[in-house]
Amino acid sequence: MYTPPMNTLQEKHTRLTECLRGLGSAAVAFSGGVDSTFLLKSAHDVLGDQVSAVTARSLSFPLRELRAAQEFTAARGIRHFLVDSEELALEGFSDNPPQRCYLCKRELFSKIGKLAAQEGMAHVIEASNADDEGDYRPGLRAVEELGVISPLRLARLTKTEIRALAKDLGLAVWDKPSFACLASRFPYGERINPARLRRVDEAEQFLLDLGFRQVRVRFHDQGALARIEIEARDFALLREEDLRRRIDSRFRELGFTYTAVDLRGYRTGSMNETLEVSGLCPEPRRGA
Repeated sequence: MYTPPMNTLQEKHTRLTECLRGLGSAAVAFSGGVDSTFLLKSAHDVLGDQVSAVTARSLSFPLRELRAAQEFTAARGIRHFLVDSEELALEGFSDNPPQRCYLCKRELFSKIGKLAAQEGMAHVIEASNADDEGDYRPGLRAVEELGVISPLRLARLTKTEIRALAKDLGLAVWDKPSFACLASRFPYGERINPARLRRVDEAEQFLLDLGFRQVRVRFHDQGALARIEIEARDFALLREEDLRRRIDSRFRELGFTYTAVDLRGYRTGSMNETLEVSGLCPEPRRGA
């Protein structure tokens, strides 16, 4: 059936509300990021106590993010469940294949689905948005296979629009930097293990403590090289020689021989660029 294009943000928001109301009840996959926080708040506003939040607890999810998610739900009286999703136990995950995200999402949403059924929740919903269709996102295949619903995508909401709506709702996370699981810091084929995940987590936390806002520490050459991605506006901070020395010293303590700054700056999905060059991508890119 043909659906006319939505020309205003309000129309998209209305469509999101209608989608959520039609669910009756739902378990929200909740990471504490901008998208999932906005989705959880919207769902709770519409469905009230018929909504629960579910957060994965794993080595690839920093403790700071878990605590923020718990604080958000506790402050609003939203039921919040934790599920242990240890990706490294999944066959093939540690080898970091191009379909790594599919393996993780398949396992995670299967667990959330079981929990939802036990708690009488009719649906599982997740917070991918319209922008996610323009990148290589194998996890979306698991979403489709398991019947998980993506209300933000159905409403055609983009990241920028979600931030605007989150700000209107008074959500403090409206301008929170984007975050993806720590496994995304490794080039495909670079083996992932607990020690390496901790190194990346500690390196990123160090940069955040120094005042960098949006950071990624990419793990290359079996840990010999750390490639830092930061926002363009933060490049000026690196003019300070003392700061550069502190970063180099701390990263050496963490086991990195060399530390480099990516001149293109922070961008989502930079590890997928190697798939485009090598032709290893096992399924077509979504969107344009």
